[in-house]
Amino acid sequence: GFGTVIANKVGDLTSTSVKAITSGGSAANIQALEDGDAQLGFVQSDVMVYAYNGERTFAETGASTDFSTVANLYMEQVQIVTVDPSIKTVADLEGKRVSVGAAGSGVFFNAVDVLQAYGIGDLDADQKFTKINATYQNFGDSTEALKDGQIDAAFVVAGAPTTAVTDLASGREISLVSLDDEHINALIASCPYYSKDTIAKDVYGTAEDTTTVAVGAVVVARDDVSSEDVYNFLYGTFEDTANLSHGKAAELDLDFAASVTSIGYHPGAVAYFADKGLSVNAK
Repeated sequence: GFGTVIANKVGDLTSTSVKAITSGGSAANIQALEDGDAQLGFVQSDVMVYAYNGERTFAETGASTDFSTVANLYMEQVQIVTVDPSIKTVADLEGKRVSVGAAGSGVFFNAVDVLQAYGIGDLDADQKFTKINATYQNFGDSTEALKDGQIDAAFVVAGAPTTAVTDLASGREISLVSLDDEHINALIASCPYYSKDTIAKDVYGTAEDTTTVAVGAVVVARDDVSSEDVYNFLYGTFEDTANLSHGKAAELDLDFAASVTSIGYHPGAVAYFADKGLSVNAK
């Protein structure tokens, strides 16, 4: 949805035309860039690093390095959603039925990281969890399964509020599982692409604020996209944020946009941020 809003604004304000397309998420977007089916893509900051280093999701296919950073847009929170009041901590998920996202997805590895931090994320030789009863569902299917009592909790990694979770919360009382500072600090020490984040209680009408971790939602571009088009994409995104008709527009910030250090920035992005008085790492 946000991609469509940005695409329309870029077309309105610049000579560059952008078409927003739906996809299967971060890993699928990296693959679409690799295959030439897309020129820009939204990716989680952690999945971006996996792709560039040829690890985790990309261990078998190998590194994908023909892309550059365009901008960090907003934070995507790790949301552990449940309708079971007995689940109060991550440790309480042991033995429970938990949706962990599609196998090999960014959400799956976020679940691995969080569960391993709490000592219940062991995987067998087939990359299956041994201490939870895992299912592998997308956000919509996960919340439907929660509604029907088929699972006890679900990992959802997206900017809050997330439509699927909002829809679930409109029909029944939900809670989000918080992470404690000790485990958050250990997780960030081993996986520095995470940062501590808070989901306010009024986002979903939960009883209290939720402390969790988050990754960045980053726009990347193929290296062969022209500098002019990347510059125009950023111009369209950031020059008229007050009139970007999407809730995430309020989170856009130039300093945050220029904060990625793991993968170098596209030349068009380097030029745009330089015009704004900001220096970024060029690829």
